[in-house]
Amino acid sequence: MNITDASEDDLPGILAIYNDAVRNTAAIWNETEVDLGNRHDWWQARTAHGYPVLVARDGDFVAGYASFGDWRAFDGYRHTVEHSVYVHPDARGRGLAGALMAELVERARAMGKHMMVAGIESGNLPSIRLHERMGFRITGEMPQVGCKFGRWLDLTFMQLSLDDRAAPEDAQ
Repeated sequence: MNITDASEDDLPGILAIYNDAVRNTAAIWNETEVDLGNRHDWWQARTAHGYPVLVARDGDFVAGYASFGDWRAFDGYRHTVEHSVYVHPDARGRGLAGALMAELVERARAMGKHMMVAGIESGNLPSIRLHERMGFRITGEMPQVGCKFGRWLDLTFMQLSLDDRAAPEDAQ
């Protein structure tokens, strides 16, 4: 697998993975599939802010994608990003999520980010275990904050410190 920055040509593959997750998993808490225009707007917004959108590609097949963006839209959170990683159902179990996450972590460090946050549906134990192996730690549990497939969903927050700065460079 080759991990690279996503191009516009990768958006149909990203769309297929996203909509599969909407239909079949609790990884995305949306219940409505999106169209190519939606993924195009998302990709453009991420890249316009300098944030990566990565794909794991096997030839022309988009096997997975990952990105991060602002955790919250307030200035005080500017050193924190939240990431997401999704793998095509036919490509799961090959280590792609870990490889995509490792590249995201390096990109976030290169941008000078301090903290990476993950919001994971609490029943998604494979994702929680992967994050633990990558150095993330559980920092919060929020019961029944979402719903999908006719049931309440719990949210687990995990964090990874990207550096050991005692204070931000731009501290006032």
